[in-house]
Amino acid sequence: MSACVPTRAADPNKTERTHPPHSPPPTGPRRFRIAGADVSASIAVFLIALPLSLGIALATGAPLQAGLVAAAVGGVVAGRLGGSPLQVSGPAAGLTVVTADLILRYGWRTTCAITVLAGLAQLGLGCLRVARGALAVSPAIVHGMLAGIGVTIAVAQLHIVLGGTPQSSVPDNLAALPAQLADMGPAAVSVSALTLALLLLWPRLPGRAGRLLRKIPAALVAVAGATAVAALAGLRLPKVDLPSWSNHALAGLPEGPVLGLVAAVLTTTLVCSVQSLLGAVAVDKLVAGRPGLSTRVGRSNLDRELLGQGAANIVSGSLGGLPIAGVAVRSSANVHAGAVSRNSTMLHGVLVVIAALLMVPLLELIPLASLAALVMAVGIQMVSLNHIRTVTRHREVWVYAVTTVGVVSLGVLEGVALGIAMAVGVALHRLTRTRITHDETEGVHHVHVRGQLTFLAVPRLSRALHLVPHGADAVVELDGSFMDHAAYETLQDWQKTHTAQGGSVEIAGRHPGTRVSEPQALTGCRCRPWTPWRNHQCDHPGSAPYSEHAPDGTDRPEPDPTGPGGASGQELARGISAFQRNTAPLVRSELARLAREGQRPSQLFLTCADSRLVTSMITSSGPGDLFVVRNVGNLVPLPGEESGDDSVAAAIEYAVDVLKVRSITVCGHSGCGAMQALLSSEPGGTRTPLERWLRHGLPSLERVAGDSPPWGRLAGRAPEGVVEQLCLTNVVQQLEHLRAHDSVARALKEGELELHGMYFHVGEAQAYLLTEVAGDRVFEHVREAGLPA
Repeated sequence: MSACVPTRAADPNKTERTHPPHSPPPTGPRRFRIAGADVSASIAVFLIALPLSLGIALATGAPLQAGLVAAAVGGVVAGRLGGSPLQVSGPAAGLTVVTADLILRYGWRTTCAITVLAGLAQLGLGCLRVARGALAVSPAIVHGMLAGIGVTIAVAQLHIVLGGTPQSSVPDNLAALPAQLADMGPAAVSVSALTLALLLLWPRLPGRAGRLLRKIPAALVAVAGATAVAALAGLRLPKVDLPSWSNHALAGLPEGPVLGLVAAVLTTTLVCSVQSLLGAVAVDKLVAGRPGLSTRVGRSNLDRELLGQGAANIVSGSLGGLPIAGVAVRSSANVHAGAVSRNSTMLHGVLVVIAALLMVPLLELIPLASLAALVMAVGIQMVSLNHIRTVTRHREVWVYAVTTVGVVSLGVLEGVALGIAMAVGVALHRLTRTRITHDETEGVHHVHVRGQLTFLAVPRLSRALHLVPHGADAVVELDGSFMDHAAYETLQDWQKTHTAQGGSVEIAGRHPGTRVSEPQALTGCRCRPWTPWRNHQCDHPGSAPYSEHAPDGTDRPEPDPTGPGGASGQELARGISAFQRNTAPLVRSELARLAREGQRPSQLFLTCADSRLVTSMITSSGPGDLFVVRNVGNLVPLPGEESGDDSVAAAIEYAVDVLKVRSITVCGHSGCGAMQALLSSEPGGTRTPLERWLRHGLPSLERVAGDSPPWGRLAGRAPEGVVEQLCLTNVVQQLEHLRAHDSVARALKEGELELHGMYFHVGEAQAYLLTEVAGDRVFEHVREAGLPA
């Protein structure tokens, strides 16, 4: 295998003529093909979309055919033009309350016109490329909005489940509920109860037969089962009524007060856009966590997704369909069913068209009570306990609660506005809520600051600092993540004044980087932070004599001629001594906290054992931040191929399952000796320990040597030879090996873990992060990638 790579590199001109760098090989005319996985996924999505589309149309009070029109248009138009390949669009439960209110106020034809205008507004927003701005909305507001809509849907559909008719608002529905309970219809209640029972029990069928049956969507089973029982029992219930398509109402000219229509368009645009964009981000996470992904699925282009949603709403409104947005349930089913391209979404829309034209007699057998029970269950699920726990953990439960109550009692737009106001109030409260205390312990004065230190807290900070007597020892503890310029100047001026008067000041922070000013230069030490060095030592008594200068003016010691025996021991002792004298006083409080609380790193950093890679330097991290694993070549053996050495697999399992890290980074680097050894290795022969270990890098070598492999490549320039190409590709390959580990695959599927690739060019002191551009793996400069260095 190693012989293939030099063959490709031996004649670069020939390679350039046949396959230009980073360009696909020439191919003949491409024929349109639909993957088998897309066909099966489209059927699964269609079986879910059909009953839900009818149920949502019923809940809004629109013609039932409008739900089928929206499902078909969402699949074909949004599926073809949208920027999220696997997101399924259609009539969404999150739009039910908005649409029902519009129909009640303006009628159906004007509601269709509002849908068209909202689509035009989405096109304008997409052209302005503001899609990412929608993600700035607090998740607590979005979750609260969906919860409020879910409550509204559930309460309204409960009346149909009980055999009655819903009122126009939640308070009216709640007020009418006792009378409805006293006059419930037994037939409607029986069909609804059967629908809910099947929805609840079908996904929990045990055994091997249960695993096979669970592949049929629970929504389809529930509605079909309830319909069959109602037909066999001869129950007289209101059923689906699909009038002739020739009588289908299309959009008309909007009629009503201008301000009211503008507010309606803005509300529809807001709800459709935010739900679709957040859904696209969620689909990306589902795709990234899907194990065994053989086909590359590109990340969502949010601006294009907004354009696709706008075009779909224009078409749907013009044809008399409901407003369209990305739908979480159908999108999740599409991903989990194994879809690999947008063809699955489009094909599901075609199937809806076929069903709407050819399956009308069957659809008209469905009892409305069964559809109402299905939509009520969807509404209940929109009040997510997981979302409530998340916002509680982040101390945003008031934002969530105010938004939910506002949507339920006032409406969607009003509820979202209240939620935004509450979010701003909470942010201001956090910014101004700063506790500053002063106490004295054993002659040392402690000033403790808890919270964000802004100009609003400067008067209290100044009062506390002036409680420290002149010439006393003082410790200022900053337990916050932000300090503005006014607070910085106040604290720095006081520190200089107090020190000049004979006192001492120690600034301690819970997080690295909270020091107010740089520490004074240490006597006798001429080294600068992160200077280029080899066996670098400070110039203090007993150190090696200096004989040359580094490029920045610092000195380098002459190599000790006594050899590695005594010199290495002396250098180690000098290094430890320098740490105890210079560094330990600065990190002692932080390490003491870590010793008490234990380690809680945020990420696993897997990199090469090369001595030129200093992980804390290139990631600006400190104690407790990274769980680091280093080996020759930053390799991740596939499960079962460790041959008795489970060290890497054990570290991965411990980091993911015990430490609960949120991300894993695989970092390669330029000039990697392991990759050079891999290129020069010969197949067969005697296997040394190093050669046995490097066999885990053979898949990377095969990937580079292939005819048209999905290489990892650098943005902006070509790799510097086959060694760098192998270094880049090895990072991509090891990320795929990571996904094969059970703990990683499980955490990715649950959305609790992210994987990142990184490449560090030693000579340039430049870090690159792996991203995906149109399905291509590219290592980009961190600033170009828009990520923090």
